[in-house]
Amino acid sequence: MTSEPKSVLGRLYGVGVGPGDPELLTLKAARIIDAADVVAYFAKEGRPSNARAVVAAKLGRQRELTLAYPVTTEIHRHDAAYRGAIGAFYEEAAAQVAAALDAGFDVAVLSEGDPLFYGSYMHLHCRLSSRYETEVVPGVTGMSGGWSGAGLPIAQGDDVLMVLPGTLDEEDLAARFASADAAVVMKLGRNLGKVRRALQAAGKLDGAFYVERATTAGARTIRLADKPDDTAPYFSIVLVPGWGTKP
Repeated sequence: MTSEPKSVLGRLYGVGVGPGDPELLTLKAARIIDAADVVAYFAKEGRPSNARAVVAAKLGRQRELTLAYPVTTEIHRHDAAYRGAIGAFYEEAAAQVAAALDAGFDVAVLSEGDPLFYGSYMHLHCRLSSRYETEVVPGVTGMSGGWSGAGLPIAQGDDVLMVLPGTLDEEDLAARFASADAAVVMKLGRNLGKVRRALQAAGKLDGAFYVERATTAGARTIRLADKPDDTAPYFSIVLVPGWGTKP
């Protein structure tokens, strides 16, 4: 990357890199990453970025900016302390990206899946898009990668597809499962046991599938009822197809 600041503001890009398979990176996303001065990405403190791993072969010339989440697992998401810590983190992350944009550098912020679908990039977008020229590049979502890799038709006709975060309370999950024809559950991690119980309560467990590391070499799909434990990576998903019960 050129070290000399430019005389105009840089351009902000929110770039969806897809669910994990580098071949699912769009041509547009690849072009923007290649041309960017700075490539930024979110990561848990002390851990590598999954989004960076998808595009690692394209990096080298660009300056890299890691936006490391604070450790907040011991605080409930509804706690004011959690909201304060995560809010302060996004403010600081936006300030770091803004500093590069103010220096005239184009910044591509990587996002697993799609940037505006449960993506951390949206927190930067809301803070910066009114001040800088901005473009969002859509990406293949993890859920579409999951049902495509597993060969599971998810919805047809008048089916209602519901997308739920596994962080919801168990009773809320069960009620929503009961009213949906098809469902996708994201943000599993430590929530898998709760999701399993909610599906059982809604009478949907037998039709549910667990998908882990969709589109990658380590991908696997199993009926959730057959999974012997409740351990799951945060980015695994549960699919409840609606189409399969119809002719």
